[in-house]
Amino acid sequence: MTWLLVSILTALLAPAPADDASAARALFQRNLDAIRRQDKAAYLSCYLDSPKLAKTGADGITLGFPAFAKAAGENWPDTFDASDLQLVSVEPGVVYGTYRYRVRYASDEQTGVSERLFVRTDAGWKIAMTSAFPAMPGTPPPPRVIVGATLVDGTGAAPVADATVVLRDGKIECAGRCAIPAGVTVVDGRGLWIAPGLVDAHVHFSQTGWADGRPDALDVRAAHPYENVEADLKEHPERFFRSQLCSGVTSVFDVGGYAWTVSMAHREREDTRAPRVAAAGPLLSTLDHWLNLPAERQFMLLKDAESARTGVAYLKSIGAQAVKVWYIVRPDLAVETSTPAVLAAGEEARKAGLPLIVHATGLAEAKVALRAGARVLVHSVIDLPVDDEFLALAKKNGTIYCPTLTVFGGYARMAQAVVSKRPPDVDDPNGCVDPVTRAKVAESARVAAPEGYAGTAARGAERAAHVKEVAGPNLKRVADAGIPIAMGTDAGNPLTLHGPSVYAEMEAMQAAGLTPMQVVVASTRGGATAMGVEKETGTVEKGKSADLVILAGDPTADVANFRKVRYVVRGGVVRSIEELKATAAVGK
Repeated sequence: MTWLLVSILTALLAPAPADDASAARALFQRNLDAIRRQDKAAYLSCYLDSPKLAKTGADGITLGFPAFAKAAGENWPDTFDASDLQLVSVEPGVVYGTYRYRVRYASDEQTGVSERLFVRTDAGWKIAMTSAFPAMPGTPPPPRVIVGATLVDGTGAAPVADATVVLRDGKIECAGRCAIPAGVTVVDGRGLWIAPGLVDAHVHFSQTGWADGRPDALDVRAAHPYENVEADLKEHPERFFRSQLCSGVTSVFDVGGYAWTVSMAHREREDTRAPRVAAAGPLLSTLDHWLNLPAERQFMLLKDAESARTGVAYLKSIGAQAVKVWYIVRPDLAVETSTPAVLAAGEEARKAGLPLIVHATGLAEAKVALRAGARVLVHSVIDLPVDDEFLALAKKNGTIYCPTLTVFGGYARMAQAVVSKRPPDVDDPNGCVDPVTRAKVAESARVAAPEGYAGTAARGAERAAHVKEVAGPNLKRVADAGIPIAMGTDAGNPLTLHGPSVYAEMEAMQAAGLTPMQVVVASTRGGATAMGVEKETGTVEKGKSADLVILAGDPTADVANFRKVRYVVRGGVVRSIEELKATAAVGK
């Protein structure tokens, strides 16, 4: 039947007469409304009650109203998005239409093209044929246009009121003062703000957001065997994808974890149900840390030039997108002891064409990292005020500074929950954190505190307070020196949850003295630059990926307004916060 209709249309290729088109469009809308209301009677009333009613799809054809009616209503979608309706006349009283669909059943999302044949009968207009065919992988989403919102483009430019943003083929076709294309589905943005999707430039998919992913902080392996925890993380990264998108985060940089995170990043790159992911893979660590699996390491010992060479070569071979050095300094592991190996790692990274990113929280080791050519410092300097030498080295390198101001507070809050036997609060204003993670966080109140843990909790709180006192002013001085900033949370560490932790981090950056606009740029363009994807995303500009967050408050007045998510756009697919919240709640 489909090929016959196409032949007819090829011959006629005429728009439907106005009256017929209006009637067909009205019936189409009633049909969609019935699906969304899950109203079986209203749904069936749209179809031709005849043995000639046809339903076709990839699994074949079904004829007749009785069979169609019997199956109707058995599995209503949780989300039904229909757009790009095109209508043409076959003959008076007969209209052929196609549209693009996106449906979601719990966490399963499907996209494709559907057809309708609308006919005029004595009982009014009815649907005589319906079909649905899934889209081929890589098919871009249908075009959309967002009108009436205020545009904050992520470059630092002044906001544009009453802007138009045209999305086509998953990219931004126009942003600002744009003509509204005919026939394109419109999203009403009046009273809202459009910004680039947030970029969290420091996450760890190999960590859960609770103690089971960091038993070196609080050992819960008796109840949560570490190998089981890591197997579950590898199997279900979508839990964090959902919480990230739901929180307005459309790109993330995994700056260290197991090798599977690298293949995950490449696999999910174009999936609009996940944020864009870049991953560094296993870390080169100056400390021979024990937190590994029996047959797999996430910490590779960096002790000399040879270990730097072999480590970087391995990372290059698996497709890592950066070389991460975990530069740990302790009383028994001095800065100078590891300096030659860190410098060697920088040289090997340069030869391999990979950016060097470094965990260096002390001023002395941070300077070594800069001399090694660090592209990104993934933490603040937290022991001493940054000095002129540090600033000069960072500016010379073009280094990006990622402050992670709030992560130490997460450790302190978890420890306090264990000691007080009270579940910690979850800062999740849009309900984006999955049920599995929420249950683990609540379990903090039931964990038996190890001997002396009250002292550990007190020291953790003191450390978090000290970090705040030092790291905030350091961030301000770095920003004032013109060194680029990237927002990053260190998500995956205890109580620094994937997704909504970005809000507290941005607010801490603002409290440290950055203007709201500086924080906006750091959380969008700055993060994309740290990831190495600034040519693809991070700003709302023509030709870039349509990765956006639409808010109910002005982020340039107060970054707390990023909490007011209304829509998130990933690769041109527009999803409401209600849909994103429902998807995140599915859990696995």
